Amino acid sequence: MSRITECRICGGSDIKPVLDLGHTPLADRLVKPSQLSEKDPVFPLEVGFCPNCSLLQIMETVPPSVLFCEDYPYYSSFSEHLLKHSKENVEAIIAERGLGSESLAVELASNDGYLLKNYVNHGIQVLGIDPAEGPAREAEKIGVETLNDFFSKALSTRLVAEGKKADVIHANNVLAHVADLNNFVAGIAQLLKDNGVAVIEAPYVKDLVDHCEFDTMYHEHLCYFSVTALNHLFSQHHLSLNRVVRLSIHGGSLRLFVGKQKEVESSVTELLELEHRSGVDQIGYYQDFSKRVNHVVESLNALLHKLKSGGSSIAAYGAAAKGSTLINTAKIGTDLIDFVVDKNTHKQGLYMPGQHIPIYAPEALLEKMPDYTLILPWNFTDEILSQQREYTEKGGKFIVPIPEPKII
Repeated sequence: MSRITECRICGGSDIKPVLDLGHTPLADRLVKPSQLSEKDPVFPLEVGFCPNCSLLQIMETVPPSVLFCEDYPYYSSFSEHLLKHSKENVEAIIAERGLGSESLAVELASNDGYLLKNYVNHGIQVLGIDPAEGPAREAEKIGVETLNDFFSKALSTRLVAEGKKADVIHANNVLAHVADLNNFVAGIAQLLKDNGVAVIEAPYVKDLVDHCEFDTMYHEHLCYFSVTALNHLFSQHHLSLNRVVRLSIHGGSLRLFVGKQKEVESSVTELLELEHRSGVDQIGYYQDFSKRVNHVVESLNALLHKLKSGGSSIAAYGAAAKGSTLINTAKIGTDLIDFVVDKNTHKQGLYMPGQHIPIYAPEALLEKMPDYTLILPWNFTDEILSQQREYTEKGGKFIVPIPEPKII
């Protein structure tokens, strides 16, 4: 672990602290039964703002080999909403860019092949790159060629030397995970064909701050991006941010279209202007964030304690990384939450980091019928409600914690 002294984009040294979530465990380091007697390793989770390029970023870097390689439990294909979202994205790109059998689609942090399999189904060549062994193995099983490695400029150099150049590069929800952003983006610039496009998705810092989505902050997420900061990053590598689409997924995200040719659309200039008017590029925009986080934490704790003291039983849905930040920041343990359920079979039988709440299969909701269930991955609330209709029909109620705790 190391504390940064320079901004991850511009190298500026004047990073201003804006939020401190204390020392928390690694959000995706689920606990095995044999580890319950051990203390979970914890790391500082402090967030700072760079006034030079407007990047919001955490101040500590946990080595990627610790975060993403050993027993990494996240498998994208367990979310039906994400699968649909990715398929629609791919099919639109194939149609717009006229991709065919001679084209190459690359995904950085390709996980279990959830996105690239859509190109395979159209006869388009693919290459996935992901350091997590489990998801990479699953991708290979469905015909998605996957390189089990971290992406970097050095790896990009090797691929180009092998004759690989990409028509399209996807990088969904990975840019925030990268410690050396400039090395990563330099690799994209090198691997991309002159007329190619990089299609990048990242949670949007304006939505995060406006809706108090502090649980999106954990050690895997090193950065929280505005269009202003991203425009600065890409321009450093002679790439042009040409189009931006705002998405509702993950509580509010950006889909960025980046290329070597400068073809900037109004969607980019309009968002840059909006951010400047809103003050997203100024530290004042972030200075009351800490107070609003404390309000959400206190309100959720008060609600859960009131329900529990009234004799209600409470479970949680989704052993998500954001759920780990939420329960550890709010100190929500087994005194309040009896168990967590999750569709991901790789998480079942384990325990939540820090608070050691057991994780079961979703069937446990109907078997045990807790009175209330706290939705930890609240960004998938609609999908969860649809899946758990029988639970609500039998009288179970859900609690959504963000942006304000409420019972639905």
